[in-house]
Order: sequence, then structure tokens, then C-alpha cells
Amino acid sequence: MSPPANADTTTAPVIAKRPKWLLPILGPVPPLEEKHYSLLLGISLALMFEEYDLAMLTAALPQIAETLSMAEVDFGFYLGMIRLGAIPALALIPYADRIGRRRMFLISLIGTAIATTLTAFAQTPTQFVTCQMVTRTFFVTGSSIAFVFIAEEFPAPHRGWGIGMLGALGSTGHGTAMGIFSQIEHLPYGWRSLYMIGVVPILLFPFFRRRIPETERFERHQSSDAKTATTYSIGPLFDMFRTAPDRAIGVAIAGFLPSVGVVGAFQFTGYFAQTVHGWSPGQYAAMVFFGGALGIAGNVVAGHLADRFGRRIVGIVLLCSVPFSVALFYLGPGWAITFGWIGFLFGSGGGRVILRAMSAEVFPTEHRASAMGLWTILDALGGATGLFLLYFARPEPGDFAMITSALSIATAAGGFVLVFFPETSQRELEAITH
Repeated sequence: MSPPANADTTTAPVIAKRPKWLLPILGPVPPLEEKHYSLLLGISLALMFEEYDLAMLTAALPQIAETLSMAEVDFGFYLGMIRLGAIPALALIPYADRIGRRRMFLISLIGTAIATTLTAFAQTPTQFVTCQMVTRTFFVTGSSIAFVFIAEEFPAPHRGWGIGMLGALGSTGHGTAMGIFSQIEHLPYGWRSLYMIGVVPILLFPFFRRRIPETERFERHQSSDAKTATTYSIGPLFDMFRTAPDRAIGVAIAGFLPSVGVVGAFQFTGYFAQTVHGWSPGQYAAMVFFGGALGIAGNVVAGHLADRFGRRIVGIVLLCSVPFSVALFYLGPGWAITFGWIGFLFGSGGGRVILRAMSAEVFPTEHRASAMGLWTILDALGGATGLFLLYFARPEPGDFAMITSALSIATAAGGFVLVFFPETSQRELEAITH
């Protein structure tokens, strides 16, 4: 017997139980389907390995500098050049709007793994910087696409939570790195052993292929445009500025200014704690691991609050708190370092999650990966600018603490760009972009 004509024959989504890998410390989870949790696991694990590489450069900088004879006054130049490795990603990211999010994400994962592993064999500063620039190219490509996955696949009421949780889970790469870094004095090849672990994503590649599907929105868009799968250009980037110049410029500023203030402050935390305050690698690792666990919660909290109270107000408050935390870390008493670190991670991590979310949400499917790419490229250029400013200031040893604290004010300035974005919380992507 057929159902009545007015009966609702659609199948209600099956809400899955909380996965065991989402630990209680990460807070409550919204009602989601199994496919959402599965995607989150695959993307987060891949992002974790990419974040691992970034953590190594921050933590092991004193050991790397000693081995490769890098002078402190040249740190800004070397690190700035590494950040500029993001620029070639501008040519790679548009592929995600043409051949698919999944394919480009997997390519970037393998590229990051290979370049990270090659870093272990660098013999000169030039070789080290070159390997890390290539790593940065693929990392920027992958991280841009990662947030597009969540923005396109998660339901509107919980999109902020998904993006925040992705940032939090990806940041566990820092905790993993610190656990290994704490034993650096006992590793057979010192800091080089840390980079050799970069080969792991290659070994896990079959897992990532199974776990990460193409997004349904891209598949629908691809089926309606036969040229999508075969045509490549940077057209989507130009289209953004032509069709929505105010939003495109806003995304660029939101990527650039906060990074000017954040990157320098973050990059020198390991060097500052170990050289100025005489901390051992184990002490620094403990601060990053345990204090960072609280700070990283900013990603999850920001996602929850942004879904409830709105992206703009929450983002502005978090980003405006960053300069105070940076000053506490670098200019405060020794006992306050950990508190400054927690506040810094909480504000910058949560605030930047919201910036990324809104950058992906305010553009249509055919431009979304390119929009995230624009944000990420400008984020990298902002970080490089901050590091180059530090380099050209030619600070005396130890003076960088004052300069990085001053530069962090740019983070608060960048937060106010959110005032000019449309509110995206609780709205479907199609309603935002049309």
C-alpha cells in the first residue's frame, strides 16, 4: 500500500552517538550524523600532522639554530622567508574549486609529509629554509581546504562548532610535538629525529583516502558545470573581487593584520622561554602541552559562542584580548608566562577560527576554496611581514620581546574588520551568498 500523497517520505537523519575519540574535555557535542564525525576525524588527523611541523619549528628553534649556525638577529629573516613559502599555494588552491576539495587536500597532505621529512636532512640554513618553504606551500593549501570541508558539509546550526573543533583537534599536533620534543636530548639525531616523523602521513594515506569523501556541495556544482573538472585558472580569485569586492577586501585584511601580530609572538615562545628564562626543553614542552590544552579550548568555545551569539562580536572580543596576553608572556614576571601562554592561545586560536569560518561562509561554492586560499595567503604574508619588521628593526639580543608585544596590537585592529562582514551564524550558506 502506497503512503498518502501528503505524507513526508524523506528520511530523517540518524543522529550518531558521541564518538569515543572526542574526549569529554572537549565539551558537549551537537546532534550530528555519523558522516559528520567521520569527516571531522579524517580531516583533523591530517591537520594534526601538518600542525606538528609548525610546532617543531617553534619549539626546536634554539637547537636548529645551534646546529646550522643561525644568528639570533637573522631569525626574523629566515622565518619570514619560510612564511613566504605560502605564496605558491595561490596557484594550487584554485584547483580545489576545479577538480575537487578531496583530491587537492590529499595531494597537499602528501606534499607536506615529504617536505617535512626532507627537512631532517638539511645541512645549511638555505637548505632548511627551502624545505620549510615547500612544507609551508602544501600546508597552506591543505589547511585552507580543510575548513572548506567543514563549512560545506556541517549543518548550519553547528557549523561554527565544527570549525572550532577542527581547529582544536588539529592543534593537538602541537601537544604531540611537545611530548616528543621533551625527549629531544635523548633522541639519536636530536631535532632531526623530530622531522623524520613527518613520514607517518604517507604510511596512513590509505586511511585518509577512505575517510575523506568529496563534499556534496562541490559534487552538485560539478555536475551542473561540465567545465569544472577539466578547466583550471585563477579566475575564481578575480571573480571574487569583481562580484563582491567589499567581502574580498575584508577577507584579505582579516587574514593579514591579525597575523602580523600573532606570528612573531608565537614563533619566539620556545626561544624566549629557553634562553631568556633558562627553561629546559622538558619544562617548555610541559607548558605547551598542559597550558596549551586549556588555551586550545578557545577553538571549541569560540565555535559554541559564535553559533549562539554571533560570529562578529565573539571574534572581536577574542582578538582584542591577544595583545594583553602577549604582553603578559613577554613582559610580565616569570611566574606569569604560563598564564600569558594560555590567554594567547585562547584568544588567537578562537579569534582566528572565526575569521576562517566567515571567510569561507561569505562566498558561494564556486569561490569558497579560493576565498579560504585568499585568507590563508594573506595570513602568511601578514606573518612574514611581522617577522621581517622584527628583522629590519635589528634588535639587540633580547629586545624582540618588546617589539613582538607592540606588533600584537595589529591583531586587535584586524578583529574590527568583522564589523563589516554580514553575520553568518545559524544561516545556510546559500542564504548568506545570495
